[in-house]
Amino acid sequence: MNDHQAELDSDTTAATPDAIDLLQADHDEARQMFDDYETLLDDEAPEAEREELAWQICAMLNVHATIEEELLYPAAREVLEGSRLIDVASIEHSVARALIAEIEEMSASDALFDARVSVLGEYMRHHIEEEEEELLPQMAEAGVDMQTLGAQLAQRKQELLAELGFDSD
Repeated sequence: MNDHQAELDSDTTAATPDAIDLLQADHDEARQMFDDYETLLDDEAPEAEREELAWQICAMLNVHATIEEELLYPAAREVLEGSRLIDVASIEHSVARALIAEIEEMSASDALFDARVSVLGEYMRHHIEEEEEELLPQMAEAGVDMQTLGAQLAQRKQELLAELGFDSD
């Protein structure tokens, strides 16, 4: 029984991406969704199609921001004392959440809906770049256990997606 449990624990750990891989996968998904939205704009897609994708983007970003705020940033603060990066990232999340809230209250037929989604995309691309090129490497260098953090992020993400009625990846 102990061997079997150890095997299950080992399989679970091996199957769980580390924090960097999990967050980069989320970042890649966000970039792709924003690219898809821009394609819908270029193709003059129906409002309902644009609106649906915009709301999916907002839901995904809210989940992603929550796991970062609850788990990633506190872990970063423990090892990167006084890092301005974490403060900037937190403020960027606040601004993004305000824009997301505006989008969620609108429909695609509203003036500036598409512009808000586009600006959110540009804003998130900048935020993602800073995290991937600065914050995450600094955390790894400082010795954060990225495997354990990845498991925590994955679990919390799954909980949040379940609350929203989405199947987790």
